[in-house]
This record gives sequence, C-alpha cells and structure tokens, in this order.
Amino acid sequence: MAKSKRDLNIGVIGAGGRGGLALHAHKPESGVRVVAGADVNPKAFARFRERFGPDVFVTSDYRELLKRDDIAAVFVTSPDFLHEEHALAALEAGKHVYLEKPMAITVEGCDRILETACRLKRRLMLGHNMRYMNLIQKMRELIRKGAIGEVRAGWCRHFVAYGGDAYFKDWHAERAKSTGLLLQKAAHDIDILHWLMGGYTTRVTAMGNLSVYNRITDRHPPEERGDAGWSLDNWPPLSQKGLNPVIDVEDLSMMLMELDNGVLCSYQQCHYTPDGWRNYTIIGTEGRIENFGDHPGHCVVRLWNKRVAYNPYGHEQYFIPEVRGGHGGADPGIVQAFVDYVRFGRKIYTSPIAARNSVAAGCMAAWSLRHGGKPADIPPLPKKLIEYFSKDVEE
Repeated sequence: MAKSKRDLNIGVIGAGGRGGLALHAHKPESGVRVVAGADVNPKAFARFRERFGPDVFVTSDYRELLKRDDIAAVFVTSPDFLHEEHALAALEAGKHVYLEKPMAITVEGCDRILETACRLKRRLMLGHNMRYMNLIQKMRELIRKGAIGEVRAGWCRHFVAYGGDAYFKDWHAERAKSTGLLLQKAAHDIDILHWLMGGYTTRVTAMGNLSVYNRITDRHPPEERGDAGWSLDNWPPLSQKGLNPVIDVEDLSMMLMELDNGVLCSYQQCHYTPDGWRNYTIIGTEGRIENFGDHPGHCVVRLWNKRVAYNPYGHEQYFIPEVRGGHGGADPGIVQAFVDYVRFGRKIYTSPIAARNSVAAGCMAAWSLRHGGKPADIPPLPKKLIEYFSKDVEE
C-alpha cells in the first residue's frame, strides 16, 4: 500500500505500563503505526513487541527514538517527574506530543512545555481522558442545555480504595517525584470541575495529612520496584505490606477553590476508603446534578429540578450505558482524537491550558495544606499562550 501524506508513524516514551495506551492508535490498515518504543526497563520490550510486531524499534534511551525522522508524533507515558524532560525533548525534536496527565509536577514545568509547543508550532494534547467519558459528557450536556440553570457551586468526593496499592508502594509516595496527590491524583477531577463549571481556579486553600500509611513499617528495599498491583485482599489499610521506603505525601486531602467566574468548588480525596469511585455534585440556580458510580454500565446521573423535602432518586435519571475500552471507553476515544488532531487538524476536547491550570490548582493546594491552609493564588498565563492553544479545542 502506498504511503499517504497523512500516514502517521508514532513512537512511545514509556513503553511499559501506561504505554499500552498507544495500542488504540496502531491501525496499519488506516496508515497509523506505532514503530518505536523507549523504556528504561528492558522487561517492557517483550510485551511491546507482542503488541506492535517483532520488528518494532526498541531502546532504553528515548533520545535514540527522537532521532528518527520517520516518527512524527510521540506518546509520553513515562512517570510524572519525567514528563517535562521528555515532552520538551520531543517538541524540540519536531514531534507532535500526546502527554499523559499531569502535564508536569510544577507550574513552571507546565509553562515551559506550553511555551515550547507554541514557539515550535507543534501540536500538544494532554491525556485528560475523563473528558471523553460518556458519564462526564452527559453531565456537561445537562449543564449546557440549562437543566440546572446557572452553575454556582460544585464539589467532588474521591474515594480511592486502591490508594494504598497504587500510590504508596512506588514513586507516587514521594513529594520529590509527584509533588503530592492533590496534583498527581486530583489533576483529573480538578480538570473536570473546571470543565463542568466553566472556569479556572484563581485561589485555593487546603488541609490534609498523612495519617494512615505512615504508620506501616513494612517497606520494600529502596533498590526494588514497588508492587502497585491492585488486590481486594489488601484490607484493612493498615495491613498493607511492601510500601515505599519514602512516604511523605498526604493520604487525606481537602481543598477549596474560587474560580475566575465566581463559582466555588471543593474537592476531597481519601486513600483508605473501602470503596473506589468519584462523586461530582454540581449545583445551579435551578437545580443540581450528581453522579452515583463512575463506571459506564454501572452508574447513573440524577437531576433534581423541583423543590422537594427528600428524593434520593432525583426528578430525572440518566443511566450511563456500558462502553468498551479502558477508563470507561475514554482511552480509545482520546487516542483517536489525538490521531485525528495530528493528521487532519480536527479539534479536541482536552486543552493544554486546562491541563496546566489543573496542575497549578493542585500544586498551590499542596503548598497551602503544607503551610497551615494559607490561601494561595494561581499564577496567570500569558495571553498569547491562551490564544494559541484555545483555537484547537472544541467549545
């Protein structure tokens, strides 16, 4: 088959773990191919070859991947503390970039990525895949058609049942590598609150502590990789074993946000709950919506739009249908959007500006809770960056 000008070769930095996301892009029959992968763990290469063929290029040095002229786009799915380095290198090498969330672990790091993509006129898409979940899109649809009137308040409660497994056995537990879980884990939820409520955080205050996992003395050696695998047997939380040698991030966090449109938000995160899901409540001048469950096929959005003493089921219910694909069908959706963005210039739902602002809110909230709840303002972005990236985002 002759190669079209719109054919696309893709490389993956961080071929193991979340790098499997690129499988949704690999469609040789349509002219899209994953042709190279980089990872510091050589064990990742066997699975990578299984997915993309025995002749796929693999390397332990991502710079070798970026030297290839046949690669036009790169997935950066490495650990968070490497996002800035890898994204900047890919952009400087002339590649379009799909960057997993969070964009970086500092506000300054995010801004350097934005400035570089703008200067080099490269396409940059952030992996805030929850914007592609049918649950979230249903909530946004209801808000946009005026089902609850003018949005004035919202909050999110995040019950992270798997927190002890996923975030306290490896690098996520260290401030130096993650900043904190109000950034690393909350970036999704802050972004969704911003999206549903039509504004960005300008000021935050927060409280939190490390009150459970610091009490566990069973830690794996520093030279070993932590086993972050999820298991229902790891209960109760204080029975966990093999935690990271260094734990200095909070396992309970709460933050308050004031948005630039006057809306007020709150976010609460706990890493030792028995159940795992997130609950959004959005309140307007004429009603409220709330989701129960967050897995398509097993969740519902309820709308209250009449005055009532008590009604646990709302006045209308919207059961969210099951879809195929990781993260409630969001993974294949966001990857296809990136491919279409690079090949055809089609607009996307995720915004690099929104991704930066979710990081900024999380970073400043982490600072606040570590400074006695002192309010913190979000540093503004230059207008030219906002204008450059906004033109590619679906309103």
